[in-house]
Amino acid sequence: MDTVTDASTLLRVDALNNRYTYAIDRLDMAGWLGTFSLQGRYELTTLENVKHDLPVSIMLDDCYERLQDRVRYVTEVWHNAVEHYQARHFLNRDACWRGTEGELHASTNFSVYYTGPEGSTAPLVVGHYEDVMVEEDGELRFRMKRAIMDTAVPPHYIIYPI
Repeated sequence: MDTVTDASTLLRVDALNNRYTYAIDRLDMAGWLGTFSLQGRYELTTLENVKHDLPVSIMLDDCYERLQDRVRYVTEVWHNAVEHYQARHFLNRDACWRGTEGELHASTNFSVYYTGPEGSTAPLVVGHYEDVMVEEDGELRFRMKRAIMDTAVPPHYIIYPI
């Protein structure tokens, strides 16, 4: 593993994750989509599924067109059909390295809290991201973002990407 220690590269990795969570926490699904490359994919799964090598996901957008569909579902299809909540993400990157083809990989811990319409706040999920990032049009973007929840069953349903 070619560990990345260059401060400017690490700042770019953190800035991409910050843009990602900034968009989700503000329900800016177009902004969320903008963090992915044209070959991007997103997966939300559980640590239990990963440990047991189970190919089961809670959300799986395995190509850019499905990422676009996710945006449409959240903003149009589900807009008046679900109880919306306010999410807040907290991040801590714990590793970053270069892949064999020059792409960047990162592991970032997350905790997500939600506040429902009644105003009370509670933890939603904790876990970590496994990211693969590539340069596209002069910007760092996710080619793959895999959110792995430590929690097998969240205390609240999940509408938005984690």
